[in-house]
Amino acid sequence: MLPTTPTSPNTSVPLEASAGVTKQIQRLRHSIHQVILGKDQQVQLALACLLAKGHLLIEDLPGMGKTTLAHTLAKVMGLDFRRIQFTSDLLPADISGAAVFDSHAQTFTFQPGPVFCQCLLADEINRATPKAQSALLEAMEEQQVSVDGISHPLPVPFFVIATQNPLSQMGTFPLPESQLDRFLMRIELGYPDPAAERAMLTGVEPRTKIDQLAPVLDQDGLEVLQRKAEAVHLSEPLLDYLQRLVTFSRQNSDFDYGLSPRAAMGLVRCTRSWALLEGRDYAIPEDLQQIFPAVVEHRLQGSHDQGSQRGQSMARQLLEAIDVLD
Repeated sequence: MLPTTPTSPNTSVPLEASAGVTKQIQRLRHSIHQVILGKDQQVQLALACLLAKGHLLIEDLPGMGKTTLAHTLAKVMGLDFRRIQFTSDLLPADISGAAVFDSHAQTFTFQPGPVFCQCLLADEINRATPKAQSALLEAMEEQQVSVDGISHPLPVPFFVIATQNPLSQMGTFPLPESQLDRFLMRIELGYPDPAAERAMLTGVEPRTKIDQLAPVLDQDGLEVLQRKAEAVHLSEPLLDYLQRLVTFSRQNSDFDYGLSPRAAMGLVRCTRSWALLEGRDYAIPEDLQQIFPAVVEHRLQGSHDQGSQRGQSMARQLLEAIDVLD
């Protein structure tokens, strides 16, 4: 771990109404861990992403629990949930909807597609063609869908949780950089540790557990936690540290291209939400370092043939190159 120093002058001040906030966060974690075993770091990253109002990309081999995690997050958050199975023959209208001719009224009526929900699971998103993938661009950035020149607002909140298989798998299409940049975080689940796998082998089927879960939050409760995250204090020295990381990625020749302003703002939001999940109303450098790889790895890949490993090495290079204190 890199050397860090607290950056808030108020290190002893607890969160406002911290007991209620902490209790809700503990209930969220407890419910999710009933289904997702042995993945504490990944679960907290996913929660941080949603509290930061971002979209989440989960990349891993088939059968690792990507879809199960997405279902679980939507269930405990109390969100209206829909799923689209991305395939090579998927059309943009299958996602956003289309204008359908009504023979009785002799007019076209817009029929909303499955994207009109609070939480959309884009399952195996990289098995669809780039044309189908692009149907999500406007929805993810502007929370609306435009069909025949008319814009239709999406529900609030609106999250996309996408899963994808590694590009080494057959039948996959790489996500364009513009699409990747709209995902606030990308995480990988990996194989479970032996204890967690034994619990899965001897316990109840995870999908059965999802059906038994009760929502922990409603829309108002989620908005309260999101506002709490937005109110977390980031000191000037911590913002300086963040900016030095971003600037180094843009100026160093080892990187094909630097982090975008959208990525920098995402780092701010995720740092705040991670601090909230840690029970603080101020952020410290460790918070930024914890969320940094998940926010930047998919943005730092210069070529798809080297896959996520290159993004991981670049994220580590950034953290190792820049000191916390200038």
